[in-house]
Amino acid sequence: MTRQSSLPPVWFRLPPGFYDIGPEDRATLDAFTEALGGPGAQQQLSPLMDGLEGLAQHEVVHTAFGFHPEEPTGVATSLFSLTVRRIEQPNPRLAAARAALAIARSPLWTSTDRRFIDLPSARPCCLVAGTISLPDADQCPFQARVVTVHPDGLHLLVLDLTSASTQHADAYTDILEAVAHTLGFSDPSAHQPTVSGTSRILEVLL
Repeated sequence: MTRQSSLPPVWFRLPPGFYDIGPEDRATLDAFTEALGGPGAQQQLSPLMDGLEGLAQHEVVHTAFGFHPEEPTGVATSLFSLTVRRIEQPNPRLAAARAALAIARSPLWTSTDRRFIDLPSARPCCLVAGTISLPDADQCPFQARVVTVHPDGLHLLVLDLTSASTQHADAYTDILEAVAHTLGFSDPSAHQPTVSGTSRILEVLL
């Protein structure tokens, strides 16, 4: 759920292996990845944390890290974020389409997959996924982005899932699409059980 009182409430559910996180938790995460995944996991985590520290300036209201074991040893890490932006476009379908098109046209993308998503809420929704080229980065990370519109008609929602583990691109795309299907705009706590635990990257689909 979004926690800022000035924003409309949004509820969603992340699958096992994802943990809410903020920039102030970097030292704890460093110790966690050293114990769990060694240097490989730390190498993946460092650029994600660097990006996390700058997200607060871009209307990001929720962040979480994903940790999923990889064979034979190691951990695949990912960063989830939810951005809520105010919009002036009165047509929600046009607002979502324009935002998705702007994302897809970014020169940072090296390849993209674009499609519409049918949500249970019937809200207009677009998905863009692929690899992105970041300045001064040694490799091109994978990113999936989902764009939809809040029922109030005044706010755009952007869900992001980013990872250096590009070999899991299809799984991460499916995960973010599944998270989008859990979006709700009224409190579901009285009707949904709490999901906990961890699992491998290919076993976390909702």
